Amino acid sequence: MTEGTLKIVFTGEDLARVRIASRIDELWEMAMSLHVLQRPGGGADMAGWRRQARADLAATGLLTPVRQTLAPLMPIKAYFPDFLTPHHAQAGPQNGIDALADTPPSRVRREVDQLRRHAALPATLDDLAHGDQRAITGLAALAGRYCQTAFAPHRTRMEHALGRERARLTRLLSDHGVEAMLAALGPRTRWRAPSLETDYAAGRYEIHLRGRGLTLIPSYFCRYTPVALADTSLPPVLIFPVPRRTPAPDPALDDALPNLLGTTRAGILHCIAATTGCTTSELARRTGTLLSSASAHAQVLHRTGLITSTRHANMVIHQITRLGTDLIHHQTGAGPATEPERTISSV
Repeated sequence: MTEGTLKIVFTGEDLARVRIASRIDELWEMAMSLHVLQRPGGGADMAGWRRQARADLAATGLLTPVRQTLAPLMPIKAYFPDFLTPHHAQAGPQNGIDALADTPPSRVRREVDQLRRHAALPATLDDLAHGDQRAITGLAALAGRYCQTAFAPHRTRMEHALGRERARLTRLLSDHGVEAMLAALGPRTRWRAPSLETDYAAGRYEIHLRGRGLTLIPSYFCRYTPVALADTSLPPVLIFPVPRRTPAPDPALDDALPNLLGTTRAGILHCIAATTGCTTSELARRTGTLLSSASAHAQVLHRTGLITSTRHANMVIHQITRLGTDLIHHQTGAGPATEPERTISSV
């Protein structure tokens, strides 16, 4: 699937109404995790989660219903129905499940019909496609059971990762303002006032906020491009991947990075990886180097593709890239785990 661009256009009022989701949105995590189940890759942590989730879903009798109902509704395509991720879930998982169960049948029919333009649907979804209320209620119950079962092994890790990201964004918002925070969402996003642009899996798409603001929802299972709702009349949200945190290297391992990059530059790369993004001033403070030295080393790392450096006003925010993460893993001997190329449909 060819990636496109999502452009979100802000007004001054919208900038004042940007908010960060305060908790895990379990229904968005459900959608993103089903994509992870259907596609190999995503890193060693996702490989481990996939194995555990398959085993737990099979043990609870959920694997077949998930394969026949949830996965077809959320294919890795340019579209899946918006009713599956109601904004009520931001107030708590049960609120989201209740809202899903209360979706008007007419909306379910309309959005499932739209899904048919992008993917073939199995006969097991015929009742839902016709807006049958019992099918809608059953879908909501299945979604709730899926979230409880599939997220259990990783819930603490999810909470920690999303908590770190919320804290990072809140710190940027407090210290440098909303535009700096938007500029630091990740290497796939670009703040070009008055618009936020990001790589997007659904082709070219544009959202004009027009005073409604935007809710930023960091996601543990979103590992590819950010996601937005298809219906622009719904409350605007942007779901985006949390930066992948590189574990601190084990001192017992032979870390060859200082030999490759130099001691200071290797330390700066490790610092950027461990903090999931920081400014040049923070790099200098945390590594005990002069500001000019930290800036020069970061420029070299940026030119070689090991980090991204996003400028906003007089501040530059640095984040680790996939290449930088892989280099650290390789040099510390912690290479990514491998697994057979299996998906949920092949179990």
